Amino acid sequence: MSSLEERIKQVEEEIKKTPVNKATEAHLAKLKAKLARLREELELNKAKKKASRAREGVKKTGDATVVLVGPPSVGKSSLLNKLTDAESKTGDYAFTTTTIIPGMMEYKGAKIQFLDIPGLISNAASGVGGGKEILSYVRMGDILLIMVDVYTYTMINEIMKELYAAGIRINESPPKVKVVKKDGGSIQIYSRVNLTNISEEMIKSVLHEFKIHNAEVVVEEDITVERFIDALARNRAYLKGLVVVNKIDMVGREERAEIEEWLKKKFDGGMDYILVSVETGEGLEKLKEMVYKLCDFIRIYTKKPGEAPNLKEAMIMKRGSTVRDVCEKIRSDYVERFKFARVFGSSVKFDGQRVGLDHVLEDGDIVELNVSRV
Repeated sequence: MSSLEERIKQVEEEIKKTPVNKATEAHLAKLKAKLARLREELELNKAKKKASRAREGVKKTGDATVVLVGPPSVGKSSLLNKLTDAESKTGDYAFTTTTIIPGMMEYKGAKIQFLDIPGLISNAASGVGGGKEILSYVRMGDILLIMVDVYTYTMINEIMKELYAAGIRINESPPKVKVVKKDGGSIQIYSRVNLTNISEEMIKSVLHEFKIHNAEVVVEEDITVERFIDALARNRAYLKGLVVVNKIDMVGREERAEIEEWLKKKFDGGMDYILVSVETGEGLEKLKEMVYKLCDFIRIYTKKPGEAPNLKEAMIMKRGSTVRDVCEKIRSDYVERFKFARVFGSSVKFDGQRVGLDHVLEDGDIVELNVSRV
């Protein structure tokens, strides 16, 4: 065990032993910040080269990427084969998938890439079972499809714990915090909301642990210590998630009701879930629709100057996409040659309004690009 790993273990133990009360809150905040910083340092030191090598064989493609994550032998490979054009090896034994298997699903005009990764096991975030390399693929996704079966569904708790420890935040938005480092002037904190979960002393303790001693901090949400640490850490990934429980055909009505009740209490509206049977096909069409909705696509149409728009073929884009994104998707040199665009649709005040590259588009917009000739 390296000295860095030993320090992480020591901090974890100190956090467990420290009582939670008003007198210890600043000290606990500092310990949590230290743990996050050490884990980030360990990840950069040990996983960066391995992860980059591991990712060389797989590239993001399509309109969105979905990563299948879960314990071994719950049917991830079988699901991939049913939903996409992939031919992932399947078997009724653990660790059938030892490499990353990609597949492409075409649905409602969108091309959605799926990645079947090796089974995630306990302590994966600490590197057990090649966990760091596996989790590096999770970060490639736009959506996490957390898959278990009717026999392993309580393992969702362990999976969520491993993902959180690895800096992966599911169905969360980035913290509304802005930290601007200064050359002097110590720490200046400005809050636009009433802070009930964190004190200025706690904020300063966290900042000092991240070697920030002079800065202007603007907080725009009633933030917790954990969320404030997330705002400072460099290894956080914010992804949408969906839980899939497979092999529902293997249990009766009462067991099915028990599983659904457990899921309802577990997520309480915080994450969608679905019960499916890859074997019989039950729930797979609904699953496709749920994945499509999570992708939050918009349809953009294009037209050439002086011509009617092509409304038969939509360009699938992610919500929040700009004119720049449209240019990059059509042709690599369009951004450099861009002069202006005219937009027809709900994102502009009037049809035909001239806009620039940073204009944010809405579903159904028609974009007329005006670019210089080569």
